[in-house]
Parts: sequence; C-alpha cells; structure tokens
Amino acid sequence: MKQSQDDLKRLAAAKALEFVPENEYIGIGTGSTVNFFIEALGKSDKKIKGAVTTSRKSSELLAQYGIPEIHANEVTRLPVYFDGADEVNHTLQMIKGGGGAHLTEKIVARLSEQFICLADESKYVTRLGKFPVAVEVIPMARSMVARKIVALGGNPELRIGFKSFNGNEILDVSGLDLSKPMEMEDRLNQILGVVENGIFAHDTADLLILAQQNGVELIKPHI
Repeated sequence: MKQSQDDLKRLAAAKALEFVPENEYIGIGTGSTVNFFIEALGKSDKKIKGAVTTSRKSSELLAQYGIPEIHANEVTRLPVYFDGADEVNHTLQMIKGGGGAHLTEKIVARLSEQFICLADESKYVTRLGKFPVAVEVIPMARSMVARKIVALGGNPELRIGFKSFNGNEILDVSGLDLSKPMEMEDRLNQILGVVENGIFAHDTADLLILAQQNGVELIKPHI
C-alpha cells in the first residue's frame, strides 16, 4: 500500500530522533515535516535542555509538548539544527521559505555545527527552481526590488496578507535560472531592499533524511 506524503514525513521525523543529542540545546526549524518532528520529540524519551526555533508556529508546538524554548542570543553554538525544505538537490542545496521563515532559518543554521534536513521523496530534485524562491523585502522597497528581479528573469508575486517574523513582505519569485544556485542567491541579496532570500546554497544541509516509499535513506552531499 502506497504511503501518503504525511506518512513519509512522519518516517523522516522519527528517523531524525536518532540524531538528537541528550542534554543539549538544539535548533528546530519551520514547516509541516518539522511539525511532525516536534510531535515525535515531545512524545519521545529524549531529554534536551531546550530549542532555538525559527517561527511562531514552531514555538507554539514546542510549548504544547513541553519543550523549553530559548532565544538565539542565549547560545554561542548549537550541535545540530533540524529543518525541512521545499526542494533539495544531491549537493544538499535547498529552496526554503514556503513558510516565510528563511531569514531566521539561515541564522539558526549558521549557529549550528550540523544541519539535518528532513524531507519526503517529493522534495528531492535533480535541479532547483520549480518551487518559487521567497525573497524577503523591506516594504518601501518592494516595487523597486520587483523590477530588479524581473531584470534577472524572475516573475515576482507579492505574498498577499503575509508579514515575516520581522515585519517585512515576501515576494515569491518563479522563473529564475538556478543552474548556479550560489550565484543567484548572492545576486538577489545584493539588491538594495532585499533582506534575505530562500536559496540555501551557502547554508547547505550536512545530512538529508529522505523518506521514500521503500524506506528512509540517509544522504550526504555529493557532486
């Protein structure tokens, strides 16, 4: 019997528990797969000091399961960060930001010694770019930034009714050439008014826990 996407996300979340260190602070990201991870962690016998997280939704779930939360400024390092992806390739570069939390996710990723990505098989791609790239922008610069993005070949659309954790707006950009993800990540961030974008080419994962119909595979970056 074919497993649903949620079933696969639960499998990835359960496998990720094996990588949770005891009596440490950890990083926890945002998204549907992460929600299953928080649930699994809360119901497990794993004992952690607490977690730094990246969104209000994850904060609410941590509180629901009695997992202490601390602020990123209270730690100098985290041994591991768990998060999902909207797309991930074989080098473990990713597109993230479907939840609009890519800025905080990059911050926690850089605080962490290891970044573990949890994903179901639908997120594993040979080339990034089918999923739109989220670009967080200062509100007064939105139109100017959008014009610059069009010049790069992108098609920006304002995410209606959404504000980031820091009160900024999100442009969801389709059509970008992501054959060189690191170059596009840098080009977008060089546009005045852009706060951060959802291409994770500099902040790649160290390990991918990929749930598939035939089981869970652990994938490290490969060229």
